[in-house]
Amino acid sequence: MVTLKLREKDYTLPGGIPLSQAFKRLGLDMGSHLAVREGEIITEDRVLQDGDVIKLIPVISGGSQ
Repeated sequence: MVTLKLREKDYTLPGGIPLSQAFKRLGLDMGSHLAVREGEIITEDRVLQDGDVIKLIPVISGGSQ
């Protein structure tokens, strides 16, 4: 199983699926979150392995007026 952490919640999914599929299963937008594994950002095509712990970090954008 893979653990995805978003804020205070943990989600578990089976390993062997690409990150993009994990985002779809959780109903999340890849453009709104960064996925970090062991301190490194991973891309949507990365296949998640059993035992992976992925931290999902919401991307906050803004600008000046």
